[in-house]
Amino acid sequence: MMLDTSAAGVFVIAPTPFADDGALDLDSAARMTEAFLEAGATGLTLLGIMGEAPKLDAEESLRFAQHVITRVGGRVPVIVGVSAPGFAAMRSLARGAMDAGAAGVMIAPAAGLRGDDAVMAYLRQASQVVGDAPWVLQDYPQLTSVAISAGMVTTLANEDARLVMLKAEDHPGLDKLSAIRAAEAKGARRLAILGGNGGIFLPQEIERGADGIMTGYAVPEMLVRVRELILQGEREAAHDLFDLHLPLIRYELQPGLGLAVRKHALMRRGIIASAALRNPGPKLTPATLAEVEFILARLARRDPTLRL
Repeated sequence: MMLDTSAAGVFVIAPTPFADDGALDLDSAARMTEAFLEAGATGLTLLGIMGEAPKLDAEESLRFAQHVITRVGGRVPVIVGVSAPGFAAMRSLARGAMDAGAAGVMIAPAAGLRGDDAVMAYLRQASQVVGDAPWVLQDYPQLTSVAISAGMVTTLANEDARLVMLKAEDHPGLDKLSAIRAAEAKGARRLAILGGNGGIFLPQEIERGADGIMTGYAVPEMLVRVRELILQGEREAAHDLFDLHLPLIRYELQPGLGLAVRKHALMRRGIIASAALRNPGPKLTPATLAEVEFILARLARRDPTLRL
């Protein structure tokens, strides 16, 4: 199953489960995979920003990706993030992931690139490094400090048929999304567009023309249902459901702390065995844990999807 521009729905970004001692927890990875598929995921993304990819060595990264891809068994496409400081590591992981059955790879520009020419040159080079693999452009300037305009996205799309998806995480980015769709209406090659940013703009992104979302929110069932409701014309119901989840979405979006919160919520749902982050990583204080537990309990009373 190869990724193409028809991709749509909810691609859940999977965290990398660790045991309390920091070892890879592949049993939790298998359980997590099944839980996300049961939640309605139309794809999975591994080794993204929320996958703690920089904390894994090359062998662990490939072993984790192979394990999940095997568990998925072709039921949905699996994207593997291959961004790396050097092209040798990117090439090796991309080749290994595609050989294991990945549907495509995801590339973000290297942090700190300055100027359109430098950004475009890097992305063109990186796309050649991953060979024939379909690829996803991750536009996440809050992390990379790299600006990619709507025009740059459409130029790359027109140049390279292997570029099949944009992970749109500029913030604010809704007008950029609209600009890309407007350019496509005038003849630019169409890309699948999936939003991100923890889901904070999910309803608006779908209404602006996004095909879905790629994020790791701890209750992906909500993401699936909100998108379906909007596509069915049930806008008020979609926004009402989304609004119930905003406190947890907001808490998960805290820079530096969000992944620890998300892993705790996934542990409380029985999806992973431990909320451990591999060091260096933050620990939730008792006060923070109490707040998260209050949010989860309150949400569970209002949305039966969230079973604790």
